[in-house]
Amino acid sequence: MAEVKTKQTEADVQEFINSFAETAQKRKDSFELLKLMQDFTGDEPKMWGPTMIGFGSYHYKSERSNQEGDWPLIGFSPRKAAISLYVYTGSPEHEHLLEDLGKFKMGKACIYVKKLSDINQEALKKLMKATIEFLQSKYQS
Repeated sequence: MAEVKTKQTEADVQEFINSFAETAQKRKDSFELLKLMQDFTGDEPKMWGPTMIGFGSYHYKSERSNQEGDWPLIGFSPRKAAISLYVYTGSPEHEHLLEDLGKFKMGKACIYVKKLSDINQEALKKLMKATIEFLQSKYQS
């Protein structure tokens, strides 16, 4: 069984944002997301792998394989092309939560936004709440 590569690290989150976010706008948005997600979850931000900032965690066991590990409940990464938001379960019963979100693109496991002002932060909070509740219920954290 392959080991999960993305694990929580002790790297400094603010240092990461300052060095990794390539534009002033992306740095500003990243620090706003940091505050928003920390205030929302009550969890300290932690680096997961070299480029993901996560809040909280849960332990999962795959239903299809023997893989298991820990993963953040929600998170983001200020990538070059867009900010990746890890705030969505992908479950059909949560699709309606995307309707009021604003301007974004969907990836396989995340939502991409060019800038934070493109999305409705109240809709983002509803997404985060549904995701956290779903993960905590499914994995009983």
